[in-house]
Amino acid sequence: MDETEFFHVLNRGVDKRDVMMDDRDRVRFIHDFFVFNDQTFALHPAQPDRREESGARKLLVRIHAFCLMPNHFHLLLSPLIENGISLFMQKLGMGYAKYFNERYDRSGALWQGKYKRIHIERDEHFQYIPFYIHLNALDLAFPEWRTGGVQDTRGALDFLQSYRWSSHLDYSGTRNFPSITHREELAPLLGSKRRYEGEIVNIISDPDIAASSMSIE
Repeated sequence: MDETEFFHVLNRGVDKRDVMMDDRDRVRFIHDFFVFNDQTFALHPAQPDRREESGARKLLVRIHAFCLMPNHFHLLLSPLIENGISLFMQKLGMGYAKYFNERYDRSGALWQGKYKRIHIERDEHFQYIPFYIHLNALDLAFPEWRTGGVQDTRGALDFLQSYRWSSHLDYSGTRNFPSITHREELAPLLGSKRRYEGEIVNIISDPDIAASSMSIE
C-alpha cells in the first residue's frame, strides 16, 4: 500500500439537505473521524458502538485535511491498508447517519449516494487542494472567494480563524483538533503562518489565481 497517495473525498446530504445542524453535530462528526479510523472497531448493525478489544489503534487512513460544511464535507486522505478509504468512509457514513437519524427522529438515507473520491495525481492539484478544502468555509461569509473577488481579505482571514470546523487552525498554529490530522506532508507546503495566509490572500483576491485553484474541482 502506497501511503503517499492522496485522495480528495467528499459527500453531501441527500437532496443537498443539511447534515450538521449545530455544533453538537459537528463535534460528533469530528469525534467519528477518530473513532471509526481504526481497523479494530467493528460497526455491527445490532451493536453499532461495540469496540473489539485488540490493543493499540490500527489506522485505516491518514486524515491530512478536512472541512465540515452544513450540507457536505471535504477530506484529504491517504489509505494505510488495502481498501482503507472504502472501509473508513463506510463506517463514518453509517455511524454518523445512525446518530443523526436517532437525534432528529428520522429514517432513511442521509447521504447523497456513494462518496466522491478524486485521486490527486498532478503537482498543481496537490499544491492547491489543502487551500481549496480549507477555503470552503468562506462560502458561509465570503462566497466571492471562488472568483478571487474578496476585497476585505483581513475579514476573510479572521473568519477562517474563527471557524473551528476544519483543519485550518491546526495548520496555522492554533491547536484545535490536533489528534485528528496527520500534518507532516502538508505542513512544508503551507509553510509558516505568514506564508500560508499570504497564499490564501492571493487565492481569494486575485481572479487569475482563483481560477487556477478552482480548476481542481
